[in-house]
Amino acid sequence: MAHSGVVPAGKRKEIYKYIAPWPLYSMNWSVRPDKRFRLALGSFVEEYNNKVQIVSLDEDSSEFMAKSTFDHPYPTTKIMWIPDSKGIFPDLLATSGDYLRVWRAGEPDTRLECVLNNNKNSDFCAPLTSFDWNEVDPNLVGTSSIDTTCTIWGLETGQVMGRVNLVSGHVKTQLIAHDKEVYDIAFSRAGGGRDMFASVGADGSVRMFDLRHLEHSTIIYEDPAHTPLLRLAWNKQDPNYLATIAMDACEVIILDVRVPCTPVARLNNHRACVNGIAWAPHSSCHICTAGGDHQALIWDIQQMPRAIEDPILAYTAAEGEVNQIQWGATQPDWIAICYNKSLEILRV
Repeated sequence: MAHSGVVPAGKRKEIYKYIAPWPLYSMNWSVRPDKRFRLALGSFVEEYNNKVQIVSLDEDSSEFMAKSTFDHPYPTTKIMWIPDSKGIFPDLLATSGDYLRVWRAGEPDTRLECVLNNNKNSDFCAPLTSFDWNEVDPNLVGTSSIDTTCTIWGLETGQVMGRVNLVSGHVKTQLIAHDKEVYDIAFSRAGGGRDMFASVGADGSVRMFDLRHLEHSTIIYEDPAHTPLLRLAWNKQDPNYLATIAMDACEVIILDVRVPCTPVARLNNHRACVNGIAWAPHSSCHICTAGGDHQALIWDIQQMPRAIEDPILAYTAAEGEVNQIQWGATQPDWIAICYNKSLEILRV
């Protein structure tokens, strides 16, 4: 039988590793069905000149290959591929830093499509801490900023005079979301998945918004000590649940929007601060957490509201703090982590 290039399930490795030329921070799995093991990586170098690199696993050689590398001003605070699981939109990815940028992926040349800047009149910019790309309507992107605001952008990917479709964007709405800096934003799958989003910030609160009723917001949780909340992530299967982490905290807080202000669970096995959270794409009761203790932990939270004592799986990255974790939406068997200059994907 001719060798088809598909490794039999029993033979395939459990871990694949890629070492980048620079320390890594941001990272994201590609969603397109025709680009299976493709990720985008952002460098973390404390100067203006930074890089983004697109890497892809060659399943024949079991090696990651760099497909495209391009310059980026300042480190990216987040990278995200367009959530296009059917492959019908242009092959886009976005990055946040000083501004929101949308890129068209190519091999080897990735092209900048547009820079979305909401403060046209100022010589200064308010850096973006994070953003989220709406899964139901990929023409919507929400950004969070240190200037206390969230901005919802509308993207257009239209045909222009027979040329390749150009991407542009306009501000749909900008709102003051918190009393201090906003550190993360995420769209919810509730109510159709288009209009609801939540944010966290330096005031220690989780707030929920509805694009149809922006005159008010709902406070879902406030940290008792007003410690800043750095990240939030919605459960991918049950939109009632979300997870958040406080600055320098060793625990992850699980919230139920039906029971505001009272955590429904606390996951506290990390021995150093938690750096990242990722819910399983295919299960409502599994979440992965990553921390400064070099560990990535997978938890089964079915027991809630009974206490969740221990994770069901633990992986230790011997060489460094795990500072990023992503669970592939189209690859539910694989989790990706970053530490130092390394990307690893782990079969779970």
